[in-house]
Amino acid sequence: MGTIRLTMAQALLKFLDQQYVSFDGEETKFVTGVMGIFGHGNVTGIGEALERSAGSLSFIQGKNEQGMAHAATAYAKQNNRRQIYACTTSIGPGALNMVTAAGTATVNRIPLLLLPGDNFASRQPDPVLQQLEAEHDYTISATDCFKPVSKFWDRIVRPEQLMSSVTNAMRVLTDPAETGTVTLALPQDVQAEAYDYPAAFFEKQVHYIERKQPSVSALQRAIDLIASKRRPLIIAGGGVKYAEATAILTNFAEKFGIPVAETQAGKGSLHWQHPLYVGAIGVTGALAANRLAKEADLIIGIGTRYSDFTTSSKWAFHPDAAFLNLNVNRMDSSKLGGAALDGDARATLELLSSGLANLEYAASYGASEITDLTREWNAEVDRLYSLEREDGFAQTRALGIINESLPAEAVIVCAAGSLPGDLHRLWRTEQPHGYHMEYGFSCMGYEVSGAFGVALAEPDRPVYAVTGDGSYLMLHSELITSLQEGRKITVLLFDNHGYQCIHNLQRSNGSDGFGNEFRYRDAATGHYSGDTLPIDFAAHARSLGAASYRASNSEELRLALKAAANETRTTVVVIDVLAGTNTDGYDSWWNVGVPEVSASAKVTSAHQAMSKKLTEARPY
Repeated sequence: MGTIRLTMAQALLKFLDQQYVSFDGEETKFVTGVMGIFGHGNVTGIGEALERSAGSLSFIQGKNEQGMAHAATAYAKQNNRRQIYACTTSIGPGALNMVTAAGTATVNRIPLLLLPGDNFASRQPDPVLQQLEAEHDYTISATDCFKPVSKFWDRIVRPEQLMSSVTNAMRVLTDPAETGTVTLALPQDVQAEAYDYPAAFFEKQVHYIERKQPSVSALQRAIDLIASKRRPLIIAGGGVKYAEATAILTNFAEKFGIPVAETQAGKGSLHWQHPLYVGAIGVTGALAANRLAKEADLIIGIGTRYSDFTTSSKWAFHPDAAFLNLNVNRMDSSKLGGAALDGDARATLELLSSGLANLEYAASYGASEITDLTREWNAEVDRLYSLEREDGFAQTRALGIINESLPAEAVIVCAAGSLPGDLHRLWRTEQPHGYHMEYGFSCMGYEVSGAFGVALAEPDRPVYAVTGDGSYLMLHSELITSLQEGRKITVLLFDNHGYQCIHNLQRSNGSDGFGNEFRYRDAATGHYSGDTLPIDFAAHARSLGAASYRASNSEELRLALKAAANETRTTVVVIDVLAGTNTDGYDSWWNVGVPEVSASAKVTSAHQAMSKKLTEARPY
């Protein structure tokens, strides 16, 4: 057996360059390239390998380690988890900057390969620059922080360890049930050490992603369960889109007359005008879906994690409702005490459809019940989308103009603040991958970075980051990378002068408002109660090289969107909106910890109301 002498870093890249996935007979190169920011912990190791022997792997220069890792996550998400960028950093702070992004990818079940530099394995120069020294355990380094947020973690302290390590890495990255962040910590000296690797290690490898099917007995139990119920409701999660099951879901719903609600990740599974589409469900849900959930005798969750926002903290459903959970991930299929149906969404829906058809099953909703509910909800969306106020520009009005102005093929990217709630409830989605929401971690700062990642994945589609001023301030560095790479994104920056989503939450639970608005500190009171900070986001965007526009009313926004569409480079549209004009309610509830004891009677009253609601929710 022949060998090839390479450094560990060179061997790593050569191996990654030969990894492919096959899904439904279609073969795709799995690793597109590497995003990176160089420091002493990786520049002479993997940096040299990228410069001299990257093969067909491309390199993208990041501007913030968390930001580039978010971009890599968005790239993988938009590609249905079948293509990735790896991310390389130096040791210490550069590495730790990716921990938040690692958590984001893992929670959302998105493959993310992180290659942080690490301390010298030889320990000769200890403590090296940026090294963390743990006096009680000398084997600990900064990269140990990735362990809780990684689905697979390893530290490669000898060059030959690479072979078993990356084999396990690929196992996790390409597994629809177990995917998430994979962290391979690379000591900076080992990156540069050579080894005679077997030539076979670098041959093309295809990872086959199979459509897992449930057992015959589990399938029959699921068919029997559905057949015994009259008012089932489907909750479509992200697994529907990853399995490319939107068409079969539509057919299944039509065949048996079952309404479909959607999670944030599943939004777009059905066209918004489909007669069985009842909208978003849960805390940020639509009235139609939430009312049906309260009366459903069976919840069929397809590819959903059942987060608290989906279940309204387990308050959304009838106390006697049964659950059928179709998911490739056993943890998710076992939730809410439901019947687990472990399998790929598309393959399993086809089997369920055949079995139910043999029984001539049909749901028993009233002739116009679903139509009446959706008509009522669509009228409410129309009202909110057209809401003009004399005291300022309503957020829902701005979203209505954007929704009607953007082309059907556009992709919107969002993650945090009050905008995800409004978008989940109101946005009218026509294409499955036109709505890209990171709401597993709801990570502030994902929006701009994520939009860049989406633009890399789908360069022929217009991409819009929908973000608040708080998220933009936290992280916008990859806006520069989008300019550098010539991948235009349009940032729709809603400026409401603070973290207004949380401001609304605290006030709804007894607070007078504290610490969430961007205001000057008042010298007399010592509080942030002065004038709002006059931040010129449009000027800031221009200083980075982007085009920018500003809008504070309907007509200005229409003109700004038209002008932005005609720009050839990344553009920021700053939209001045009135705080507190987001949506809320619609037969939903969210369990948050409200103090049982407080100097404020409003707070203790809110606690009592929260405690009463809790008695109406499922305990597990």
